[in-house]
Amino acid sequence: MTAHMNSPRRWHGWDPKIKSFPPAEAVPSTLDWDIWQGVVSPNHDYQKDFVNGQWRCWFDYGLGALGDWGAHIMDTAHEFLELGLPTEINMLRADGHNDFFYPMSSTIQFKFPSRKDMPAMDITWYDGVNNIPPVPANYGTTELDPNIPPASNGKIQPAKLNPGKIIYSKDLTFKGGSHGSTLSILGDAGKDLKLPDVPKSPSNHYANFLKACMSQEKTRSPFAIAGPLSQVFSLGVLAQKLNTKLVFDRDTKLITNNKLANQLLVGPAPRKGWEQYYKI
Repeated sequence: MTAHMNSPRRWHGWDPKIKSFPPAEAVPSTLDWDIWQGVVSPNHDYQKDFVNGQWRCWFDYGLGALGDWGAHIMDTAHEFLELGLPTEINMLRADGHNDFFYPMSSTIQFKFPSRKDMPAMDITWYDGVNNIPPVPANYGTTELDPNIPPASNGKIQPAKLNPGKIIYSKDLTFKGGSHGSTLSILGDAGKDLKLPDVPKSPSNHYANFLKACMSQEKTRSPFAIAGPLSQVFSLGVLAQKLNTKLVFDRDTKLITNNKLANQLLVGPAPRKGWEQYYKI
């Protein structure tokens, strides 16, 4: 499976040769900076590029493009293919890698083992405006540049690609967008395929959340689904931060080839005054 999000991000245009965090600024009177940072340790001085969505840019605060968009693109495949946690996370590309904010472009390969009667599979994640993945020759022309010739493997490199996914099975290739958009089957291979009836959602996701709070509906993304998916992204972010391959033991929940990554997986101790929130 290929998953891709190639729109500009907030940190694109920043200098990846950064050597330190940006200088401190005066905290706005409307912001309690200590509460805003929560358990983050070590804490940083206030800076306008740490708040109002810019927090997504930094390893210390956010999960970059993968954590922001991955949940809207990889979620259904992860749930319905029962992928669980990966055994390897391979950094295939990290343009502009630095110790502070996310790369300008990243290609990350997640390797998942066989499950029940389902074979092992990979998900390769692409982000960055100049890191668009190849697509099948019959993908379509609406978002592709017809002046780019097909590669020898029958795939072409589009000039622009909307966020989404391509799922390759033995006989069929599926094309999908993000945020729950419906999958389509490429080519004629699936024209006679009888598709299962999909129950109509009883409410939109805003109403679903409120009704779930009132026990009127079951939330469509309970922690049993969202928790493991978030763990996948956390492992991917660790590979991005260290710009290296990680080997993960699904049974012990430990990274076996990188001591520092395993320490980062555990995380730092909470800041003083926030210890109670680490107690269950």
